[in-house]
Amino acid sequence: MSTQYLDGLAVEIDGEGTPIVCIHGLGGSSNNWTPVMRAMNGHRVVRIDLPGSARSSGVSGALSIQRFVDSVVSVCQRLDIGSAHFVGHSLGTIVCQHLATQRPHMVRSLALFGPLACPPEAARPNIRARAAKAAEGSVAMQDIADAIVNAATSGLTRETQPAAVALVRESVMRQDPMGYSRSCDALAAAQSANLEEITAPVLLVTGDEDGVAPPGNVREMASRLRNAQVEVLNRCGHWTTFERPAECAQLLGSFLARH
Repeated sequence: MSTQYLDGLAVEIDGEGTPIVCIHGLGGSSNNWTPVMRAMNGHRVVRIDLPGSARSSGVSGALSIQRFVDSVVSVCQRLDIGSAHFVGHSLGTIVCQHLATQRPHMVRSLALFGPLACPPEAARPNIRARAAKAAEGSVAMQDIADAIVNAATSGLTRETQPAAVALVRESVMRQDPMGYSRSCDALAAAQSANLEEITAPVLLVTGDEDGVAPPGNVREMASRLRNAQVEVLNRCGHWTTFERPAECAQLLGSFLARH
């Protein structure tokens, strides 16, 4: 494995073969994909910390979905990646969808965990309020992390998987407060891509207790896509790869093998 900094972004690169580009969600990092790395054996796996997140938190300026898309495209160009499979979580799934409509020649397939086309209108004020709270600093980030653990993981995860709970909490509370705040603003402003234009095969994986990407919403997304497979994990919340790593790895590995 090697880590490079490309245009201020931390990028981890593992293996050889057809590229897979991994894009985390809000409060995430390249470690969102550590639990499912074995499913990507035999590929060149590129894991990006998005602008404003994790080790890429020092990137300045306003953030937006389009800036995230442009950053991913720039990384691919710097690494001479003409086409790849793209894997995303949460906010990262929105980035993947926009990339697939803007640069369809780059996208072999999409594997989307906790997927959403965009936040529902009712959720946008709460995301903006979280952005304002995050801007208060590191103490506020701890409060946000605890709230996310309680709201975005399943009851079973909280009861029986203390390491997964700790990982979600650490991932969020260690984010740079201003970077996280700007990422929240980007999510709050996100609009849906034209899903009907996506021609690549798509895997959609959510949890039956995922309040961010409820199964009904994910199935509605699938109805707008030309070639989509929906999988719902039992007693799982929004942090799918942390809460159900074995199932996620099996689904991802099987999907990649077919495409």
